[in-house]
Amino acid sequence: MVKAIRMHEQGGPEVMKLEEVDLAAPAAGQIQVKHTAIGLNYIDTYHRSGLYKLDLPSGLGMEGAGTVAAIGDGVSGVKVGDRIAYAAPPPGSYAEARNIEETKVVKIPDGVDDKTAAAMMLQGLTVQYLIRQIYKVGKGDTILVHAAAGGVGSILCQWASHLGATVIGTVGSDEKAELAKANGCAHPIVYTRENFVDRVMEITDGKKVPVVYDSIGKDTWPLSLDCLAPTGLMVSFGQASGPIPPVDLGIFAAKGSLKFTRPTLMTYTAKKADLDVMAADLFDVVAKGVVKIAINQTYALADVVKAHQDLEGRKTTGSTILMP
Repeated sequence: MVKAIRMHEQGGPEVMKLEEVDLAAPAAGQIQVKHTAIGLNYIDTYHRSGLYKLDLPSGLGMEGAGTVAAIGDGVSGVKVGDRIAYAAPPPGSYAEARNIEETKVVKIPDGVDDKTAAAMMLQGLTVQYLIRQIYKVGKGDTILVHAAAGGVGSILCQWASHLGATVIGTVGSDEKAELAKANGCAHPIVYTRENFVDRVMEITDGKKVPVVYDSIGKDTWPLSLDCLAPTGLMVSFGQASGPIPPVDLGIFAAKGSLKFTRPTLMTYTAKKADLDVMAADLFDVVAKGVVKIAINQTYALADVVKAHQDLEGRKTTGSTILMP
């Protein structure tokens, strides 16, 4: 028996219950990981609330790090005792231990501790495909990222500025503006008192930006399009404020032949070879100190309700972990 968070219905944070559950031996192709740290991510709230439907009852959590406790038949890439991390479905990382397919995990290299690995996999791999694949950020680029002081935003600001880009970021307070600036955001915009479209126009001398990275959704959608230069790319990878309403596709033509994508990490990491390359890229910048993973909040697994309340209340910055 292991302790794990289970949901028997989707809804508010209170639907999450800490229960004792049976954990079978890993099946063929699976490993059993004993978690040492668990990542908390905004997608977890989508699974919990019902925005993303799950078969119930269900576990929760997409990210974790720990030690391989057992392996199933056919597993050859890892062995018992190896340190591994992952960011992959199905939900179930909010647990002392779990079984997961070998193809979804990567070994944690020396120089990266378990807590850091648990805090960076989903957010860091997301940043990797955002700035290294969807739009290859480089020297001379000026980009806009929303929620610049959040988990993804903090990593993106550091990595993009290292690549030579000028980062404009929106944040909700002066405190978060200082945090974003410390992470390489050259122009933090406090959206609660500044119009970010006007500020983007000022910063870019009216040229606007070639790409917008938006995890907010409904609240930032229309204004984000106004920040894009002709043929610019709108990257919508989250919806913290709610889903984007139905769109007249003609708006992309009217605003300058804009492009739009709604990517997911799971598409980019579906192939094990791609996952390994992306993880190596991420581990490299973290190990070199180019990207520092700020674990600004730590909760016990039993306090997961409070963790979700703080996350949805925008009381968190950087990365957050749960300790089993």
